[in-house]
Amino acid sequence: MKSYATAVHSKELLKNVCIDTIALAFIYFTPVIAHLTVFPVYMIEPMRLMVILSMAHSSRRNSYLLAFTLPFFSYIATSHPEFFKMLIITAELGLNVFFFYWLSMRMKNVFLAMVSAIITSKVICYSMYLIFFSIAFVRNEGDIQFLFVQLITTILFSIYFFIFWKKNNQ
Repeated sequence: MKSYATAVHSKELLKNVCIDTIALAFIYFTPVIAHLTVFPVYMIEPMRLMVILSMAHSSRRNSYLLAFTLPFFSYIATSHPEFFKMLIITAELGLNVFFFYWLSMRMKNVFLAMVSAIITSKVICYSMYLIFFSIAFVRNEGDIQFLFVQLITTILFSIYFFIFWKKNNQ
């Protein structure tokens, strides 16, 4: 029994390490990907994508770990985002994880829980931008193209999460 528990724990640890390594590599290479594709990759929110992949395929603890470390890693590795914005993004990702797990226990619909968690964390994030930066900053961050991409990515992330959450929890 003990060896089975160790094997399961080792398998989970390996999965978490793989997800974390992919997440760190993707965040590290995001500026290169943006330069090569001439597409503003930040619009698809690479950090949120990595956190949601972690939520779908690993543990709650690992998802929090990524939410709290990816922005700092990006700041250290690429000098982006700026320090204060990095703190707000960290709060946004942490709140996304928190709201999802909190809402999923109450709603029993993981798609709606994820959509609601993303939107709620974004509203709080943009409120912090408004308080700590300015309305001009929020307008610049919230142009129509960016908002459209955000809507599409929110729906796609939630659909992906719904599919894999159902598959992993049956």
